[in-house]
Amino acid sequence: MSVHYQRHGEVGVISIANPPVNALSQAVRRGLLDALQEGIADQQAQALVVMAEGRTFIAGADIREFGKPPQAPLLPDVISQLEACPKPLVASLHGTALGGGLEVALGCHYRVALASTRVGLPEVKLGLLPGAGGTQRLPRLTGVANALDIITSGRFVEATEAHAIGILDAISDAATPLEAGLAAARAVLAGEQTTRITGQLPAPDA
Repeated sequence: MSVHYQRHGEVGVISIANPPVNALSQAVRRGLLDALQEGIADQQAQALVVMAEGRTFIAGADIREFGKPPQAPLLPDVISQLEACPKPLVASLHGTALGGGLEVALGCHYRVALASTRVGLPEVKLGLLPGAGGTQRLPRLTGVANALDIITSGRFVEATEAHAIGILDAISDAATPLEAGLAAARAVLAGEQTTRITGQLPAPDA
């Protein structure tokens, strides 16, 4: 398991490798914060990308931690620090971005996904609610009706729908999430795409 940072020209890339599904274990949460700080401190990195290796983005919490005392850093705190990043922060999604994985993406400033990506907040199927800001950030992007549907059904949302309702900023035809993330970050830096800090968007009317 690792989270590592590497710069590609003017873009720093934070890459998660925690097979098989890149679950948000305590080590991954700590690694995300460490890599984020490395990227912020890298004066040659003008924008940052968060992505995952293997077959999927973050597929949710680490079930091995269920029922155990929470260990710092807690996911809401990690996502708050991602959202507060002073550099443009792009989430590049592939496979699935579920539960805490989607919440991580919602904390980033721009979301791009490969066309086959699916997203969702399936916590309701476990008798839970999204606990890391999903219930607050999602309606700011999609409106209340769409957010309620996604949260209360726990259904998976295909990339085309996620783009249409505002979860995704773009769908990429790139071959890999690295290529998609780098292209999106460079488009943001060139002024061709606009970032959104989700937590600062106005709360929607019910």
